[in-house]
Amino acid sequence: MLTGSQIRRKFLDFFIQKGHREVHSSSLVPANDPTLLFTNAGMNQFKDVFLGLEKRDYARATTSQKCVRAGGKHNDLENVGFTNRHHTFFEMLGNFSFGDYFKKDAVAYAWELITSPEWFGIDKGKLYVTIFDDADKAAASRELGFDVERDREAEQYWLDAGVPQERIFPGSRKDNFWQMGDTGPCGPCSEIHYDMGVAASDQGHTDCEFGCECGRYVEIWNLVFMQYDRQAGVTKLLPKPSIDTGMGLERVASVLQGVISNYETDLFTPLIKRAAELTGSATARAGTSASPVQAEQSSAGSKSAASLRVIADHSRAATFLISDGVTPSNEGRGYVLRKIIRRAITHGRLLGQEKPFLHEMVFAVRDLMQDAYPELKESADRVSKAVLVEETRFAHALDIGFERLEDGAMRQFMNAPGVRAPNAGQNWTLDMIKAQGLPLTYPGDHAFKLYDTYGLPLDFIIDFCRDLGISFDQQGFDHAMQEQRERARASWKGAAKQTANPIYQQLPKSEFEGYRQTRSDGCEVLALIKDGQGAQELKAGESGEIIF
Repeated sequence: MLTGSQIRRKFLDFFIQKGHREVHSSSLVPANDPTLLFTNAGMNQFKDVFLGLEKRDYARATTSQKCVRAGGKHNDLENVGFTNRHHTFFEMLGNFSFGDYFKKDAVAYAWELITSPEWFGIDKGKLYVTIFDDADKAAASRELGFDVERDREAEQYWLDAGVPQERIFPGSRKDNFWQMGDTGPCGPCSEIHYDMGVAASDQGHTDCEFGCECGRYVEIWNLVFMQYDRQAGVTKLLPKPSIDTGMGLERVASVLQGVISNYETDLFTPLIKRAAELTGSATARAGTSASPVQAEQSSAGSKSAASLRVIADHSRAATFLISDGVTPSNEGRGYVLRKIIRRAITHGRLLGQEKPFLHEMVFAVRDLMQDAYPELKESADRVSKAVLVEETRFAHALDIGFERLEDGAMRQFMNAPGVRAPNAGQNWTLDMIKAQGLPLTYPGDHAFKLYDTYGLPLDFIIDFCRDLGISFDQQGFDHAMQEQRERARASWKGAAKQTANPIYQQLPKSEFEGYRQTRSDGCEVLALIKDGQGAQELKAGESGEIIF
């Protein structure tokens, strides 16, 4: 059985034999690309090459790219730990052609790698492929900006590779047209799916067919045929048609290691074991053969296993993000990192560990992944210290928040109708309230204050209410959240109007292009401002503002 590290190496070696240059993973912080929060695909570091803006001394490349999807459009955070295949941090194996080869070779390479006994040797009888063929061609054409047709070219290449016609399925623009973001390189794609078997069905299906979304049929590789450059209101052809593929290492490891969940592969089991040791949950199961969502609802042991999976996953994300220069903060990338760290700490507390532990997980991640990412050897000490600082800060906020939560519950329910007062000499306790079994509800606006002021996780508040046997006012919480957003928006707008220079308000409306590109040509100077007043020029050495 291949280990995760061997799978990574075998993938890269296959494409090196096919004339590709092995390129090391780029940083999780995208370089010169304000459209992305984090690097989320292998092609990110080659974006300008696809667009024809940059040339390199190779036309074929292969990488194992570290990726994070935990914010913005690609946000898997809340699913992590409760499904078999969601992660915040993951590795994307990929091969790329920059105007060299196209669909024919991409399809042939993919099928050889995954089915040849010399390489991955996956059973062909368990594989399915999809091609781009949107049923609503008129709507797809309007949305994408070109005339949409069935990708018969890709279909024929799959047939030539030996894939039976009955295992080739059409896919809509939602599933079989890939784009990095709202703008940039894009194109139709073919996905390779693997039948994990009936045991993988989240819904207990025993006879479902391909296309069912119950968890049985898993996408393991996406071949993107880069043909277009999509910009606001227009879609153009790229200078040269190119190839961008992405295979999730964690997913293909679960296939090759014969397990249902990515968390049961050797990419995670050492981390889960270490998390269990650090939280005192050594008896909790590392993985589960049933659906984690179903298991989570069925037993305390499975609930502990889900928390261990969260810690294992989030420790990888935090380690790599901090190693790449992101620090916990209240905005942008730092805010997402802080959420990831605090969610891991939260699940540690659910397991009963109230002391700092997550900083020790950094070294477990280093030991497991330093061969592929040697930069972890040098950064581990620094990363661990940064995590410990965040753990300490969050623990203090949690302690205060929990105290307020318990006090608020006591005050809320002591005088509620139907609550029996304790006997003489007894003091009120939460257990007394729970024992009375009354249909009580914890107010959502009170919960939001704890969430907003002390950072008490919503999961904690909901679990607290569940353990007490009372209802939680989710609608009230959501209403308070919306009111807070509206207040913040109104405050921002009001402040902007008060502080904006009157000259700004007289200018014609302009469009800020920096969210999708880093260079703008043909700009017009609308105004010069010096010392708060309009000016005709700014001389050398003078300070001022230029409005484009």
